[in-house]
Amino acid sequence: MAARQPTGAASGHLPAFALVGLFLLIATLAGFGGLLVGAKPMRLDAALNAIFAPTTNIDSTIVWTLRLPRSIAAFLAGGGLSLSGYLLQSFSRNPLASPDLTGVTAGAVASIVGCFVFLPWLSSIYYAPIGLAGGLAAAATTFWIARGGRTSPLRLALGGVAVALFLGGITTYMLLLGGPQSPAVLFWLSGGLQGRSWSHIAFMLPWIGASLIGALLCHRVVAMLSLSDQAAAGMGLNPALWKPVLLVLATLPVAGITPVAGPIAFIGLAVPHIVRLLRPSGPATAVMLNLAAGGMLLVAADVLARSLAAPREIPVSIITALIGGPYFVYLTQRPNFGAGRER
Repeated sequence: MAARQPTGAASGHLPAFALVGLFLLIATLAGFGGLLVGAKPMRLDAALNAIFAPTTNIDSTIVWTLRLPRSIAAFLAGGGLSLSGYLLQSFSRNPLASPDLTGVTAGAVASIVGCFVFLPWLSSIYYAPIGLAGGLAAAATTFWIARGGRTSPLRLALGGVAVALFLGGITTYMLLLGGPQSPAVLFWLSGGLQGRSWSHIAFMLPWIGASLIGALLCHRVVAMLSLSDQAAAGMGLNPALWKPVLLVLATLPVAGITPVAGPIAFIGLAVPHIVRLLRPSGPATAVMLNLAAGGMLLVAADVLARSLAAPREIPVSIITALIGGPYFVYLTQRPNFGAGRER
C-alpha cells in the first residue's frame, strides 16, 4: 500500500479536525443567518430569544417548526450527497463519478415519480427503498457501459449522460400521464427544502447515517480500491465483492435525500474535488471532510435561495449549479485534475 500523504499540519494546512470544525462553524453561522431571512424577516435578538428561550410566540414557532429544521435538513442533504460523490469517485477511480453523472439521481427520481403517478396510494415511507433500487439499477447500468468505471472518465460521463437522458425521458412521460398531480411533482423536481420539518430529518438520518458508518468502517477498502484492482487483489481484497458494497453505500444517501429534497445538482460532483485539494490524510478523514464541507455548502446555498428574491424563493438546485458549475470548470482546467487521491 502506498505511503500515507502527510497530515494537514505537516503539509502546511490546517489539521483535519480543525478543518471539519471550521466547516461546521461556517455551516452553523450560515444556518443561523438563515433564521433571519425569509417571507417574514426576523431581528437578531428575536432569533436569539427563539433559540435559547423559546415560547409560543410567532417567532419561536417560525424558528423551531420551519427555519431550524430546514437548515439541519440542508446540512444533512449536502453532506450525504458529498459523501456519495466521494465514494463513487474513489472506488471507480474516476474524477467525473457523482450521483448526477452516474445515473444514481436519475434512477432514484424516475422510480419515485413512477410511484407517485401510478401508485398514489403508496406511503411515502417506501420511497427511499424504491429510490435505492432505482439508483442502484441506473448506476449499475452506467458502470456496465463504462466497463466497471475502469475506462476513461469520458466513457463514464457519456454512459451516465445516456442513462440519465433515457430515464429523464421516462420521467417526463410519466409526468404527462400524471395529469393534475404533475405540478406537485414538478415542484419537487426543481430541488429544494421548502417546508421541511423534523420528520423529514428523521426520514433522512438512517440512510445518511448508514452510509457514513459503512464508509468509515470500510475506509481501508476504499484506500485499496483507489489504487487499482490489481493492487487491491494483491493485498487480499476481492474487488468484485467490495465494489458492489461501496456502490450500495454511495447510493444510500441519495435514496434518503431525494424523496425529501428532490434532485440537487453539483454537490456530489464538485465537493469531493474541493476536499481533495485540502490533502486529507486518508479516506476516513476525507469522509468527514466531505460530510462537513458538503453540508456547509448546501446550507449556504439554501440561505441564498430564500434571501436573494425574498419573499419568493429560488430552487436551491439553481444556486448550487451557479456556484458549483463555474468552480468545477475551474477545477477541470488545473493540470492535476483527478490526481491526488487519498491512499
